[in-house]
Amino acid sequence: MQAELLEVMPGLARHQGTWQGIYRHVDAVGAPIDQHRVTVRCEFPAHGPHAYIQHNHFVWDDGREHRAVLPGVLRDGKLWWDVETFHGYSWETHDGILMLNLTRKDEPGANFFEMITIGSTGQFRSRTWQWFRDGKLYRRTLCDEERVSNN
Repeated sequence: MQAELLEVMPGLARHQGTWQGIYRHVDAVGAPIDQHRVTVRCEFPAHGPHAYIQHNHFVWDDGREHRAVLPGVLRDGKLWWDVETFHGYSWETHDGILMLNLTRKDEPGANFFEMITIGSTGQFRSRTWQWFRDGKLYRRTLCDEERVSNN
């Protein structure tokens, strides 16, 4: 499964490892809504049903924490998720940019599109989410991450 995933999404391999950064949520006009730190670990299991597993650990300044494990499966040339809070898929552009189209299960009528770009050195990446509710933009998420480990 891992080899097949990296064949259809070769740039995804550059994301393997652990990343730390800041997520900033802003409303449709750019006013701050929320900010928190994150550690993201991206893994590609050699065996089992999942081609990709992402482990998220969010930490807020007030001490709140949230953890999520997001296993994905390869189907029809895309990486698919169906977890508690969302479902949808990811694909890779010819330039190695990762794109996601995700529908929220925990927010009726909400979906978001995510773009993930990684810098030329592989040390930094940026993630931008465009959130829509009932077809209208209502939030953006800006994520700045730095690689802290290759595994």
